[in-house]
Amino acid sequence: MSLLDIATPAFRARFGRAPFLVHHRLAAHRLFALPRLVELARALPAASVEWNAGKVPISLDPAHTPRNGLSPEETIRRIEECSSWLVLKNVERDPEYAELLKRCLAQVGALDPRITAGMHGEESFIFISSPNAVTPYHMDPEENFLLQIRGRKTMRIFERAVLSAKELERFHNGAHRNLAYREEYAARARAYNLMPGLGVHVPVTAPHWVQNGPEVSVSFSITFRTAASARAAHAHQLNSWLRRIGIEPAPVGQSVLRDRLKELVLKIRRARPLAAPFVLRTASSGDRR
Repeated sequence: MSLLDIATPAFRARFGRAPFLVHHRLAAHRLFALPRLVELARALPAASVEWNAGKVPISLDPAHTPRNGLSPEETIRRIEECSSWLVLKNVERDPEYAELLKRCLAQVGALDPRITAGMHGEESFIFISSPNAVTPYHMDPEENFLLQIRGRKTMRIFERAVLSAKELERFHNGAHRNLAYREEYAARARAYNLMPGLGVHVPVTAPHWVQNGPEVSVSFSITFRTAASARAAHAHQLNSWLRRIGIEPAPVGQSVLRDRLKELVLKIRRARPLAAPFVLRTASSGDRR
C-alpha cells in the first residue's frame, strides 16, 4: 500500500524550492500511539531526545530555552496537560521506524530520480507537543516532509529570501537552528494548516515556526539530503571563508557551475589545508526541530 500521496507535478515544480502539501496514510499507524512513543523515548540514547516547556516566544535564544522539570517519558505521558514540546531524533535507530522511513523515502525518491539524485543522510524525527505549544522560528539542514499524525497545527513557512547570506553561512558552519524573528517577515510566509493525514514539504533552510492547535499534536518528519542541498551547504561554507579573507563572494544559487566549483575547492581544502585557518562544521540534525 502506498503510504504517501504526492502529486508528481507539484514535486517536480517545487521540491527543494518552495513548500507544498502532501497526503499520507500514517495517521492510524500503531507506531505513533503514545505508549509506543514512551517505549521509544526510553530506548533511544539521551542525546536523541530533546524536550522543553511549550510556552515560548516565536523568537527564542536557545540559551534561554525553558525546561519543564519532567523526564522525557513523563513528558509524553502527561503531554496533554504539561505544556511541553518534545522531539525524538533519529528514530530510525529502531528497526520498525527504520522500515517505515525506508518505505516512505522509496516513494519520494521514485517521483523524479533527477531531482532526488544523491539522496543520502536519511533520518526521521517524531514531534510530540502539548495543546497550543509553540516551536520557535528556525531553519533545518535537510529536505523535509512533515507528516501530521495526531492533532492540528499551523506551520508558517517563509521565503528563503528573508535570510541573509551571513545567517546561512553561520548555520552551515554549525550555528544553532533558532533564528531572530521580525514582524516584517510575516508578509513573506504562507500558513499551512495541518491535520491528521496531511503533511507539507519544507525545503532545506526554509525558515518556519509552528503553533499547535487545542489538542495534543504528534508529527512524523522524514528528512534527507541531496546532491543539490549538499552542494549549496558546501558553497555557503566556502563563502564564509572568502568573507573572512576579505573577498565578497557571489551568492549561492546564482550559478550551479560556480557552486560546484566552490564545493570542489572546499573538498580540496579539507584534504590539503592551506596556511590560512579554516575550520568548518556542517549543520547537524542534532541541532534541529
